[in-house]
Amino acid sequence: MDVTLAIDAMGGDHGTTVTIPAAVEYLKQFPGDTIVLVGIPDAIESELRALGVQAGPRLRIHAASEVVGMDEQPQSALRGKKDSSMRVAIDLVKSGEASACVSAGNTGALMATARYVLKTLPGIDRPAIASYLPTKKGQVCMLDLGANTDCTAEHLLQFALMGSTLVTALEHKPNPTVGLLNIGSEDIKGNEVVKQAAELLRGSDLNFYGNVEGNDIFKGTTDLVVCDGFVGNVALKTTEGLAQMLGGFLKEEFKRNAFTKLAGLIAMPVLNAFKRRVDHRRYNGASFLGLKGIVVKSHGSADIFAFRCAIEKAAEEAREGMLLHISEHVEKWHHERQKTEQGVA
Repeated sequence: MDVTLAIDAMGGDHGTTVTIPAAVEYLKQFPGDTIVLVGIPDAIESELRALGVQAGPRLRIHAASEVVGMDEQPQSALRGKKDSSMRVAIDLVKSGEASACVSAGNTGALMATARYVLKTLPGIDRPAIASYLPTKKGQVCMLDLGANTDCTAEHLLQFALMGSTLVTALEHKPNPTVGLLNIGSEDIKGNEVVKQAAELLRGSDLNFYGNVEGNDIFKGTTDLVVCDGFVGNVALKTTEGLAQMLGGFLKEEFKRNAFTKLAGLIAMPVLNAFKRRVDHRRYNGASFLGLKGIVVKSHGSADIFAFRCAIEKAAEEAREGMLLHISEHVEKWHHERQKTEQGVA
């Protein structure tokens, strides 16, 4: 199925110099899809000229006169910039002119705008941010990664329902395992919210594995890890910081003297293979789950390759009908819960 994707061409640390080349590269791989570049026409046309590419039916330009700054307050962007490239790209999703939106812009502004314009799906109180991380076994989906710092047990259950559906849709796993991030695997561990969430998950139709600890994330113990946005964001940033530190240490050690430089050259094939395996750019693209539209957030500093990965993720979600799957799963869960409660009454 061919899809149409709205790209916030002005978003991110690098703007059009990354978003437009990435979109052009994407269309080379998926020529049947359509990209709508949303932003200031002069800036977009200038970048297209630099690439030697012309706009056409599969690569359209949609004008927007404003740009949301990376450090701008979400409410300021929401109320004061109704013609921003971010807002207009989301509007295209709402109107049905695009199947999904991709932006590398301000995360807070993107979430606030997407939630205001698209609204949440029935049965979902709050949208959550989900993304994939590499593991020893392949990859793991994790949410929430920062949208909700304070959550109830019910919210964590909703995150699990949405995340499980995402894994099923994108990885074609019919019954993915769900882990609840905690400070121990025992049922007695954790705060009251986590304990209550575990009870709700055990009573759901999800394949609940149980509590998982931080080291289980990269072991690949479960297909999905659920937590609140405060914990998820801390875990994500800690992981990024650790990876950068280890990479820096390796470079320092291999550059220490002539012998270590020679050792580095000999080990280069292994180092390159390792780098490809843990390349964070391949996992770029966080999904805003729970909205009535597909919105994928790229890392703000993403390069062309990483932003193209985010576009691919948005297209895949649209092609797999993820919104419909989440709606059906949540509706089924609420129906089953009502039946259970009526039976108890």
